[in-house]
Amino acid sequence: MQKEEFLKKLEIELKISKNSSHTIKAYLKYNSQILDFCKKLPEQLTEEDVKSFLADNLSDKASSSIRLFLSAIKFAYSRLLNKDLTTGFKRPKREKTIPAVLTKEELKKLLDVLENKKSKLMISLMYAAGMRVSELINLKINDLSFNEKIGYIRQGKGRKDRIFNIPDFLLSALNEQVEIQRADNQEFLFTGSNGKLTDRNLQKIVRNAAKKAGINKQIHCHTMRHSFATHLLEQGVDIRIIQELLGHADLSTTQIYTQVSNEALRKIKSPIDSL
Repeated sequence: MQKEEFLKKLEIELKISKNSSHTIKAYLKYNSQILDFCKKLPEQLTEEDVKSFLADNLSDKASSSIRLFLSAIKFAYSRLLNKDLTTGFKRPKREKTIPAVLTKEELKKLLDVLENKKSKLMISLMYAAGMRVSELINLKINDLSFNEKIGYIRQGKGRKDRIFNIPDFLLSALNEQVEIQRADNQEFLFTGSNGKLTDRNLQKIVRNAAKKAGINKQIHCHTMRHSFATHLLEQGVDIRIIQELLGHADLSTTQIYTQVSNEALRKIKSPIDSL
């Protein structure tokens, strides 16, 4: 089987398995790279080839990149060639990095500099509901129920549906956005000038706003989600409820935000310092 045919079949399998566009792109990239690296047909690849690729290309990368690469190879070869080239590999442990979050003051500054109404609404909703960027992009008009003041995130990460509360202060703006989209015969709540929004569109909006607001942190769309979870935790909301709101399958994923709050606690000076 030639490389192009192999990758096309892999793409079909990934789509049938309901993988996200991000996963499909990553799996295709890694399988293409290893075939180019080894200069072999897919059927000729061995475990030694996988080891060589790892040693030359991923040895200095984060464990998450290595895990993703191994998952990509395992999926491709087990589905298409009925063999697993990763059985002899021990997956590195996940790194528990503390995500960057915005304080409430920084978040207010960020939203205040957004002059475009639609941009401000999109970023506000991502924070208000703890959404992933892909979830906002795929949000449809019919996913909102204004009578109940809730919205539905359909088949989010892990193919798990969940609901979110629509804050009162966004009701009017969301209603207006729905009417605009309906008048334009649009299915999705937010679209761009060339059709469906992209991850790149939103990341650019957030980066430019952070720069304009003078926020010197590595900010991206997912920072809104991190900030949402951290602020709820600081308000005393039970971590299991936060887990449900974020759509995390495993509580250990949500517990990273307890470390963020601990970082904030360390910055508080003892009153004895002011005596």
